[in-house]
Amino acid sequence: MEVEVRHLRALCAIADTGSLHRAARLLGVAQPSLSTQLRRIEQELGGALFFRERTGCRPTPLGRVVVGRARPLVAEMRSLVAEARAAAAVTGPQLRIGSTASRALAGWLRRLRERPQEPLLQMDVSANALLRMVAEGQLDIAFVHEVEGCPLRIPDELRLRVLVEREPQFVSLPADHPAAARPVVRLADLAADRWMLDPTVDGEWDAVHRVLRAAGLSPRILHGDYQTAAFLVASGEVVTVCQPTSPSRPETAVRRLHGDPLGVRLLLAARTEEYLDAVFPALQDAYWETAEQAPAYREWLTAKGAPLPRGAPPTVVRRT
Repeated sequence: MEVEVRHLRALCAIADTGSLHRAARLLGVAQPSLSTQLRRIEQELGGALFFRERTGCRPTPLGRVVVGRARPLVAEMRSLVAEARAAAAVTGPQLRIGSTASRALAGWLRRLRERPQEPLLQMDVSANALLRMVAEGQLDIAFVHEVEGCPLRIPDELRLRVLVEREPQFVSLPADHPAAARPVVRLADLAADRWMLDPTVDGEWDAVHRVLRAAGLSPRILHGDYQTAAFLVASGEVVTVCQPTSPSRPETAVRRLHGDPLGVRLLLAARTEEYLDAVFPALQDAYWETAEQAPAYREWLTAKGAPLPRGAPPTVVRRT
């Protein structure tokens, strides 16, 4: 079982109502069904999330961490659904966008909504799947990341723009981890930790394994999606690879890896140059806006030299 948005919604309802009975009524499900769902979620996350008392339910320490992280995700999903429904009602032209996960998405979509074409978004952890959808005409644009050492299968008919030639990947670890006291973390500092990776992300599993082996490490690696990894990092169970634009939170710390051993290339793909010309500047602005808001990444960029200014000419990938 994987923790899904509906499970997060259920946890928030239990915490808000303080009762399985009232939460079940709010969600429109039977109480026994909600109780069973809660037990499965707790088994998946590895601990009790609520104290069951005669007067109702209250979150355990782990439950407070999970619910605290779940609330903004549930709110964001509600907003996403509302935006999708609004977009579906638009009779004008629509721009079909595919993307892997990125903190720049919100700013990019906000900028694109100011234009005649209403953006519709489809998320996927597989960059290769999104590129195929663009080539087959199911999407107009795809914003994807290519893990270093694991080239994507890019259809010949696609045109590409490079947003960032090499974005370093950072590590997310519990805020009370000894290594979190330093701005730069060595892989050896994480030798005793469990790692969580999503094996469905194209190239990430192979790249991280390769980097860990090169460092002489063979830690225990768990499978899980980004959301599950975030919960378990916050509860002190795992560490995980993350984008440098990821925010630190009270329970977690985002830190640079010494030597920047992991990197990705950020690409925008379309079938025509006209599509790229239309949306690339907005993506470029959104990305650097997000980068400026991420302290660890901003420090890294400063140490390496100023990033490309907004509006700088893009790198065009040409095939020979």
